[in-house]
Parts: sequence; structure tokens; C-alpha cells
Amino acid sequence: MKRVDIFEFFRSLAEANPSPTTELESSNTYQLLVAVVLSAQATDASVNIATRPLFKTIENPRQMVDLGEESLRNAIKTIGLFNTKAKNVIALSQALIDQHGGEVPRYRELLCELPGVGRKTANVVLNTAFGEETFAVDTHVFRVCNRTGLAPGKNVDEVEAKLEKIVPQPFRRDAHHWLILHGRYTCKARLPECWRCPVIDLCPYKPKTLPPGERVKSPNPKPSAARTAARESSKARTVKARTASKPTANRSRVRPSRLP
Repeated sequence: MKRVDIFEFFRSLAEANPSPTTELESSNTYQLLVAVVLSAQATDASVNIATRPLFKTIENPRQMVDLGEESLRNAIKTIGLFNTKAKNVIALSQALIDQHGGEVPRYRELLCELPGVGRKTANVVLNTAFGEETFAVDTHVFRVCNRTGLAPGKNVDEVEAKLEKIVPQPFRRDAHHWLILHGRYTCKARLPECWRCPVIDLCPYKPKTLPPGERVKSPNPKPSAARTAARESSKARTVKARTASKPTANRSRVRPSRLP
């Protein structure tokens, strides 16, 4: 994608959503860190359901450690991988107390040393809590960057490196939020909603998805060549099996002799 198109890409996203932010609910940096750790392989909505009652009483690492792993596990059991996540949250909370005076560090290297915290989690915290120009690449960002040609890459590290290089000011701080939300609600994995995409004119993805009312379904859709071949092969095997099970026409049957 050309530089002028990249600028227009983010300008269009910014125009559609001037103030993007994370959908994870939290009241301070520590709660944000915990929420992001819990959100791995889970939806933000499911995390919020679990953390709303939890965060009413747990606001800092000491309170989390005092709560204990078993109680935390029960509090987040509706979230996937809750056993491992509970263990990591207790461990990272203790590490914050022992190594950082109970405060969340604002450096990626220190964040990544905490149990359960990877580069993506560190980038989210640095961006959302501290205003750093970082690019957290999750499944939505990865898909959008490859599908649109904005920052194609074979893995999240390649995509992040390209975003770091190409995203212009004044869009760098909020870029990853725009990309996440765009992938979550518009540029979806199975059926992208191209008809309402603000960057449709810049996206090379084809075929564009039509609005629901304009999609024409064929009354007798033609099966694909692969499916047709599979059906024919299945029929041939069935016929062969039936033929093999039939007795030969001229073969005489030996009847058992009658008992005297």
C-alpha cells in the first residue's frame, strides 16, 4: 500500500471512530494488566463479565495475592484457560510486590518478565495506560493487515515491525485500537462486512461482500468440482462393494446334504 493510501486508510478509520480505546473494563493500570492477561484466547466481553465483580474488591496486587489462587480461579472460571490464568495472575501480582513496589512498570522488557505477560499484552498496557506508540497485534489486527495489504506478514512479529515502520502521525497512538475494532466489527474473519467498510476503496480484497438484502442465492447451486469428484468416487466404491458381495451367476451352490 502506498504512503498516501496508508494515510487515507487511517484518516478514514479515525473519521469513523474519533476516540477508539480498549473494550476491557478497568479502573487503574494494575486492573488493566490483569484484564489483558485474562483476555488471551477469550473475548473482551467474557472477561468483563468475570472482572466486574472481581474488580470491585481487588484494586492492587496485594489484594489479589491475599485473595488467593483458588478464590481467583472460582471468580474467573467462565473464562477459557482459567486455571493457568489464575496461577499467572497471582504470580505476576507477587512479582509486582517483590520487584516493583506494587506498581506496574512502564517498560516492555520489565513487563514481559512478569508471568503470563507476552509482547502483545505489554504493548496493550504501554499504549492504553501510558500512551506509548506501540502496536499490539492480535488475530484481528493480523487479519486486517494481511487482507487489506496494509502491513502483510507471515507472523505477528512481521506485522508489528511493518506497522512500526509505516503508520504515520497523528495516527500512531491509536492505530492498533482502530485496527482491532475494525477487525472485530467490520472486517470479520468469515464474512467481512464490506458494504459498510470506511476503507473499502483502499482495500484490494475480493470479492467484496454485498449487503444482506442484495445477496442472491442460486436456487440450485452448482457443486464444486472437488465435491462432484468426491461424490462420483463414493458412488464407484459403493457399486464395487455391492458387485463384490453378489454371488457369481454360474456358480453352483452346494447345498448341505439331508440328514438320514
